[in-house]
Amino acid sequence: MQAVKIQPAKAAEEVITTQRKLGAALETLRSMDDVDFGVTAKEEIYREDKVVVYRFKGERAPTAKVPILIVYALVNRPYMVDLQDDRSLVKNLLAKGEDVYLIDWGYPDGADRWLTLDDYINGYIARAVDAVARHRRVRKINLLGICQGGAFSLCFAALHPHKVQNLITMVTPVDFQTPDNMLSNWVQKLDIDLFVDTLGNVPADLMNLCYLMLKPVRLNQQKYIGLVDILDNKVEMENFLRMEKWIFDSPDQAGEAFRQFLKDFYQGNKLIKGGLKIGGRDVHLGNISMPVLNVFAEQDHLVPPAASRVLAEHVGTKDYTQVAFRGGHIGIYVSGRAQREVPSAIHEWLAART
Repeated sequence: MQAVKIQPAKAAEEVITTQRKLGAALETLRSMDDVDFGVTAKEEIYREDKVVVYRFKGERAPTAKVPILIVYALVNRPYMVDLQDDRSLVKNLLAKGEDVYLIDWGYPDGADRWLTLDDYINGYIARAVDAVARHRRVRKINLLGICQGGAFSLCFAALHPHKVQNLITMVTPVDFQTPDNMLSNWVQKLDIDLFVDTLGNVPADLMNLCYLMLKPVRLNQQKYIGLVDILDNKVEMENFLRMEKWIFDSPDQAGEAFRQFLKDFYQGNKLIKGGLKIGGRDVHLGNISMPVLNVFAEQDHLVPPAASRVLAEHVGTKDYTQVAFRGGHIGIYVSGRAQREVPSAIHEWLAART
């Protein structure tokens, strides 16, 4: 066993530094206001039940002829794509001339207990797409689906290809049973019917706990230990708290939609194996005939790259592009590298297909 070498002078210096930062934390926290998010101005163009469709307003008029509608996942709030001024996928797309819309799913409650995937995909998404098309006076729009919202967008594009000009998927699971998918391994033996019948809507806190336990040390300990290093930096503290707010600002999940999603997508893997029905209609990825851009993150622990790459083998279009970016599931939206690379890649790909 190798002896642990402790350098007294260095240890004393670290203790003093930590004490100084802890002391400065009081002043830092006193000087902070409530952290804001969703920094880009927007207008409501459509509302139904708890669902709202927004159009974002850039500093100049959009030059793109076809608008983009962002379809986010149900399990988190969509302002991750517009988190803050220097970390905003939306702002960077607007700066390049894109016309960006977004579906805000709201917060389901007991009245939404029986919503199904048909309600979300052939209902809310379909009517949101129509609302954006009417607003811009176009026949087709571009769809940008993120994570679970990407899976929904694939289903929508397969069922309604005449409404989608171009399809973009980001960190989107397609094969839900790759060996490195920890979340999938957890739920394979879960009695989904008993789970949903007991809980009704699935509580957000329970969902958050499941995600945090995928990397318990990193997500529950290391980040708070690292917090000591930024206690005397107001800007960094605001960034940290803004991210924490997003992580824990999660909606409950409508019970029936959750039941079907886990049984058909995770346990049945029907999106690629076949047999998936939405609203009584078969979903075949081969019906996706429009151009597809598939963007995934190389260090994604929620949607491993292998789970996303497989899309190339199943879509019907010959115009398929996939792009891998360094980073994780969230870093692909908020990291400095992502701000430089992701919006440009999307814009240039769309521009080549105008």
